Amino acid sequence: MTDTTFTILLGGALIATERLKAAVAGSRAIAADGGMRHAAALGLSPELWVGDFDSSADLPVEDFPGVPRLPYPAQKAATDGEIAVEEALSRGARRLVLAGALGGERSDHALMHLLSGVALAKGGIEVMMSSGSEEAFPLLGHDFTLDLPKGSLFSVLGLSPLAGLTIDNARYPLTDFALPFGSSRTISNVAEGPVRFSLKSGDAVVLARPYDFSGA
Repeated sequence: MTDTTFTILLGGALIATERLKAAVAGSRAIAADGGMRHAAALGLSPELWVGDFDSSADLPVEDFPGVPRLPYPAQKAATDGEIAVEEALSRGARRLVLAGALGGERSDHALMHLLSGVALAKGGIEVMMSSGSEEAFPLLGHDFTLDLPKGSLFSVLGLSPLAGLTIDNARYPLTDFALPFGSSRTISNVAEGPVRFSLKSGDAVVLARPYDFSGA
């Protein structure tokens, strides 16, 4: 892994699965406030800890020697996660793993991370979002293959009308499909192994559950 891959440690729910640990291994890391509590489980040593530190008051600073802190006031115009992403981009990030981006008590934060991931991908940044049990990847106008275990669940969430959507190596394949905005047609598909996606136009997110075989 190159030094242009950064893991952003966010405050959402996280399970340190083998897939997630493999995805972040060897990456640089920046912690956003309470996301610091995920560092040890993922085997990461953040080079920066940012935020207003309201969700990490229970974490003793002395437990993280040598990690510089960049404090922000609570009344700020961006989330701690967005600040951490901007710091990573300023340090040359070209690939981001947003760990702790999905699930947890704050659905507004989880939805914002999905939207932010798509915006970053449109800017040429490779993005993976994960809680460990779930993974999300922006799907824009290009081909994309996701290595999933046979029988695991995945969905495609259209954030706009989609044109030319193709899904190969799945229980419910599609070819050059037009998905209306708000349609549930692409929810709860089942992988037959690595799944191939392509999309001619529109914005979407692939949301995968690699450890969920309830649809098999």
